[in-house]
Amino acid sequence: MNHSPPPPPGSDRAYGFATRAVHAAAVPDPVTGARATPIHQSTSFVFDNAEHAASLFNLQTFGNVYSRISNPTVAVLEERIAALENGRAALACASGMAAQMTALLAILKNGDHIVAASTLYGGTVGQLGVGFGRLGIETTFVDPAKPENFAAAIRPNTRAVYGETIGNPLVNVLDIAAVADVAHAHGLPLVIDNTVASPYLCNPLDLGADIVAHSATKYIGGHGTTMGGVVVEGGRFPWDNGQFPEMTEPSAAYHGVKFYETFGDFGYTMKARMEVNRTFGAVLSPLSAWLLLQGSETLHLRMREHCRNALAVAQFLQNHPRVAWVNYPGLPDSPYHALAQKQFRAVDGRPGASGILTFGVKGGAAAGERFIDACEFLSHLANIGDAKTLVIHPASTTHRQLNDDELARAGVSADMVRLSVGIEDVEDILWDIDQTLERASV
Repeated sequence: MNHSPPPPPGSDRAYGFATRAVHAAAVPDPVTGARATPIHQSTSFVFDNAEHAASLFNLQTFGNVYSRISNPTVAVLEERIAALENGRAALACASGMAAQMTALLAILKNGDHIVAASTLYGGTVGQLGVGFGRLGIETTFVDPAKPENFAAAIRPNTRAVYGETIGNPLVNVLDIAAVADVAHAHGLPLVIDNTVASPYLCNPLDLGADIVAHSATKYIGGHGTTMGGVVVEGGRFPWDNGQFPEMTEPSAAYHGVKFYETFGDFGYTMKARMEVNRTFGAVLSPLSAWLLLQGSETLHLRMREHCRNALAVAQFLQNHPRVAWVNYPGLPDSPYHALAQKQFRAVDGRPGASGILTFGVKGGAAAGERFIDACEFLSHLANIGDAKTLVIHPASTTHRQLNDDELARAGVSADMVRLSVGIEDVEDILWDIDQTLERASV
């Protein structure tokens, strides 16, 4: 599977991130010569003959059958994100939540167990803690600050360890390499949600993770227009270690194929595609894939601006008399600063800590709500990773479904305000925050 643009004849050049973001998997259309990837808005694809159709359904030949399984436009997005994550293969899904679900259901069944960070996005806590619980899959949530907490929670029936590169909304940084060591010592894969960092700032697979999930709705798309998710496989996990018979034994769901034996280092992705996405149907549309491809081409440019603006905002808030506290890994006094330096790409000589930060408005929850209502052009909505600056009060919105204990474990306080800092002129962002803080304090 070739993820990068073809090198010049005789060249073994390894292309940089920006070049891969623009070119990976996208070649001129062989029929029309179109340079932009076409939108293949088709449900199904014609077979050459009966033998060709049979070989496709037997997974003996690669090709397109039906867009719930694969689609040429979607395939370009999959290969591009795999290239940006330094992965072996990828699978696109209808949303980030669908990608997360697909990533885990590919290796989990009734009676299995997950160990996950307690600081996950609220929707993820709901999916793993409640949704999967109804399927007979139990999740134990642990404080991710200490890797040994993951080790202590592992049971004989544990089949995956799960965390986020940067937690949302706590904005904590996970020590991926250390947690990967814990998972691998027990023969388990580490699954990492890399949404907040994006492939530009961090590649968890290079740090020891085995599977990466993204809500492409966020930074990859970048403009708040398109839902999508992607699962990326590293291709190095030994699925034949005895703990994952579904990867090595004949598949009852797909013609008895042995996924790991047949497809090797992308056997997990094929299993996720054919047994989960094909069956449950949480697939990405060709138009959505095309829109996300447009976003991916400027990911590196936008992430640099997000990081620059977020650091400036964090420094401003840190010195503001109406702010009780600020949490941003790019600040030198952040408890996560050293880990951010270790794991994230540098932007202007500082660790690129993404565009998400949280802070507390003096006056508690009431002042936090007044802050939300007083914004001029900062948008109050439930999203992150947009080119526009977004603001929300997590305790009353994104994490509203959690009880007090769950909110405490997630690090969500009543006064917390989350900012997803955009790429507008930073002076304008600071002006709106400043006038909003003044009005919120009345």
